[in-house]
Amino acid sequence: MNLHIEKINKFNVLNIDDERIDAHNSAELKDYILQMIERGEHHIIVQLQHVRFIDSSGLGALLSGHKNILAKSGRFVLTNIQQQVLTMFEMTRLNRVFEIYDSVNEVTDN
Repeated sequence: MNLHIEKINKFNVLNIDDERIDAHNSAELKDYILQMIERGEHHIIVQLQHVRFIDSSGLGALLSGHKNILAKSGRFVLTNIQQQVLTMFEMTRLNRVFEIYDSVNEVTDN
C-alpha cells in the first residue's frame, strides 16, 4: 500500500495514494494506523483523495483507527473523500461516526 505521512501543526496527515482500500490491503492500513497510535500519534487526518473504491474491510480498518484514537482522547479525521467513496460512508451511516471534511486546511487551521 502506498502511504506517506506529513506533519501539519499537531496533526499527522496520512496520505493514501492507492485507488482502492479493500480486502487485499485493508489489514496493512489498519496495522499502519495502529502503529501510529502506539507511537503516540493521537491526532490523525486520513486523506482519501486518490481512493476511488472502498469495501467493508476498508471501512473496518478506518473504523478501528477511529475507535482506538477515541480511546486515547485524540482526533481521527477523514478528508478529501471522492463522491463514490462518500456514498459508501452514507449507505453504512458511517458519515455520522467520522469527522469528515473537504480539505486538510479545514481541520488544521482551527
